Amino acid sequence: MGMRYLTAGESHGPQLTTIVEGLPAGIPLEALDINEELARRQKGYGRGRRMQIEKDTAEIVSGVRHGKTLGSPVTLVVKNNDWKHWTKIMGIEAIDENQEEEMKRKVTRARPGHADLNGAIKYGHRDMRNVLERSSARETTVRVAAGSVAKKLLSLVGIELVSHVVEIGGIKANVDSSLSVEELKKRTESSPVRVADPQVEQEMMSAIDEAKKNGDSIGGVVEVIATGMPAGVGSYVHYDRKLDGKLAAAIMSINAFKGVEIGIGFEAARKPGSEVHDEIGWDNERGYYRKTNRLGGFEGGMTTGMPIVVRGVMKPIPTLYKPLMSVDIETKEPFAASVERSDSCAVPAAAVVAEHVVAWELANALVEQFNSDRFDTFADDINRQREYAREF
Repeated sequence: MGMRYLTAGESHGPQLTTIVEGLPAGIPLEALDINEELARRQKGYGRGRRMQIEKDTAEIVSGVRHGKTLGSPVTLVVKNNDWKHWTKIMGIEAIDENQEEEMKRKVTRARPGHADLNGAIKYGHRDMRNVLERSSARETTVRVAAGSVAKKLLSLVGIELVSHVVEIGGIKANVDSSLSVEELKKRTESSPVRVADPQVEQEMMSAIDEAKKNGDSIGGVVEVIATGMPAGVGSYVHYDRKLDGKLAAAIMSINAFKGVEIGIGFEAARKPGSEVHDEIGWDNERGYYRKTNRLGGFEGGMTTGMPIVVRGVMKPIPTLYKPLMSVDIETKEPFAASVERSDSCAVPAAAVVAEHVVAWELANALVEQFNSDRFDTFADDINRQREYAREF
């Protein structure tokens, strides 16, 4: 058995909730571990007004006692501070026909690039607020919360993650590949656009300003690096057990992500095999290692022990102040799409979300593969695997 989690809640509902199941018992865990990560998600140049309204903090309401996980489901709750302004619009109680006519904020105009129209067709909703409240990227708040628990587990067994922005609006960062995870973290955490290359930081910020001034939005590319994963995690035996496949699915499941690559990714299509595959070496201290890491820490759906490198592309946010044309589902008349949010670029925040969905998949793969009822036996098993692989 691995880990799993469910999220629940609407963007302007009372709260967001996640229930995490399958964590080993005995992991040191407190709300601070989660809240530091939630604060990182809310930062970033180009964010809109909602980030000033919501200062997200999580409350642990089950599965932890006296600072340690119990092995039972862990429930995390993030209250929506803005709920007090939405109680009539998003209330739980039934309303009569007269109230329905009076109800503000009914959405009948589908916005291009959003889930509005497809979701309305799927579930039969005539008010597309029923769709957009759940399809909103606000849900990534509790995905980060769940991922922060996974990230804590990984850190306790020597696995560290860092995320950073490598491109915004066509402006590419030139990142020194010799930088350590710690140095990358230090640089990106102090950058408003979460970029490690100071040469392009101002240019990226100017591009975001320009997009906002023009009523437009821009996207970009984020990268997640994980170090310390033992070799041989994942499987070549079945398609659905390949860990790189699971990471690809996780990245693509983030709102507005439209592409993913591992290692050099699509660049491999333009190079000969001699410039794609990683030569294998061995020494007494490290055991087996790869002389390069162009395959991003994977071969045959399994980890090689090298750093895992995953990249994702985020499209520009589709709600624009310079609206695109669409159709009203009631009148079938054309209209200019409305504004529901005001971010001009969410790429820096999306890097943090990507980091946490990667953390979840790596932690889940370890919990599936190693003895995971108790944290102490889990950590011992992973260390034995590292030693075994080194001496193999």
